[in-house]
Amino acid sequence: MSRTDRSAVGVVPATPAVQTGNLVTDFYDDIRRLSAATWPAPVRDDRTRFTVGGALPDLTPAVRRYLEAAEVSWHEMGYYRDHRLVLLNLARNPGTNTTKTFASLLIVARAAEFIRRYGEPVVIFSPTSANKGTALRDALARALSCGLVEPEQLRVVVLAPAANAAKLRANALSADRRLARLNPVLTSDDPVAETVKALGRRFVDDYADKVHREHGSHLWYSLDLDNYLIADVGRALFEHAVAPVDAADRPRTHAHAVSSAFGLLGYHLGRDMLERDGRSDPTRRPHSLLVQHLGTPDMVLHLRYGDFDRDRVPQYRPDPVTGRLQQRHDPHFPLLTTDPGEVLDPTFYTRRPTTADRMTDIIKRHGGDGIVVSGLECAQRYAQAAPLLADAGFRVPEDPATVREWSLMMALTGVLNGIDRGLVDPAHDLVVHGSGWYTDEDVRALTGSELTPVSSADDIFRAVSAGSRSC
Repeated sequence: MSRTDRSAVGVVPATPAVQTGNLVTDFYDDIRRLSAATWPAPVRDDRTRFTVGGALPDLTPAVRRYLEAAEVSWHEMGYYRDHRLVLLNLARNPGTNTTKTFASLLIVARAAEFIRRYGEPVVIFSPTSANKGTALRDALARALSCGLVEPEQLRVVVLAPAANAAKLRANALSADRRLARLNPVLTSDDPVAETVKALGRRFVDDYADKVHREHGSHLWYSLDLDNYLIADVGRALFEHAVAPVDAADRPRTHAHAVSSAFGLLGYHLGRDMLERDGRSDPTRRPHSLLVQHLGTPDMVLHLRYGDFDRDRVPQYRPDPVTGRLQQRHDPHFPLLTTDPGEVLDPTFYTRRPTTADRMTDIIKRHGGDGIVVSGLECAQRYAQAAPLLADAGFRVPEDPATVREWSLMMALTGVLNGIDRGLVDPAHDLVVHGSGWYTDEDVRALTGSELTPVSSADDIFRAVSAGSRSC
């Protein structure tokens, strides 16, 4: 079937063609150099700003086993209205089913190398909507099983909104009583989910010295943009290895469901490396398509208007027949929704992201756009997307209500809607970043007794101290 023939029909599946790799070990020299240049040395003299430095361990057999979870694949999905659709599957690790695997593996590996060199224990602490925390805990469990660290040397403490508890999954750290005490999962019931970041920062500022003085551990607040960018440069390096843009017959647009767009920023940092080193032509830099939900459309608002003013979201009015809310004024926002402030997935909880200026500048320079999707629109596209996802190896339930992680479905919906509404260059093929997908069947969520409610920095300190006393 020619491209012209395809343009007249819906999604046309491709004969599955998959190329796989390891996003970390395949490009370890590049990542190791970049990490060392970003953090030349640990910060040990300021407890509240402690970092382990950028040194990564040598690729010993144990480290290779540890990094096996960093699988990635390039999957030809098919065509939609003359656009080739490719999935960059970043959710192959069954311990997380999200792209947070890669950064978490490197964060824990850097901590293990710091401990090997200095013999000083570290507590990694991070606020999270859920997925970052799950990935850090998965990485630590892997490090323990591979013998990179001992339980009392490296711990992970995460703080999540209580409303997101269904996305906090059990693993080896929760199955063992001692490991569970060492590595507590804390929850805050503040109605504004993002306040976990401010609470977490307050705890580190107020208690880092005390944690070190009383328990001998460095407290590492790992929620730093660069900790995530370094891992995500591998996306551009992997694309260059398996399907370089310079050899493609058409330009590309990379689509990603985003909150702060760490993943796309990392991809573009990788593109910077390739272009600076003369490995790729800067004029072939792909466009970017940001996909968000109505709960936090801040990146799209900033791209379109230069600010985060929610009054710029179009006004929705009820359809007199269906009662559904609708608007026809702005193709960048859902045409149909049940709620103008809909939280489609609580993973995407960041308001006024500090990364907005950087991402907007990239799109202004290199091309792209943004689109917001609704749950109704995702439901309308579910039947089209299901066979594509199943061919890529994802478990696709008949009932979309049992999907717990919506980022990949949001990205696919944004791509298809963006094509239909003229927001994607008609000459471009699409690369969809598969940043996360899991269902009820994929996850055993932590139960109430496995979660520790907190409401203050004092509460967090008590939880960390309880784990320290169990060493």
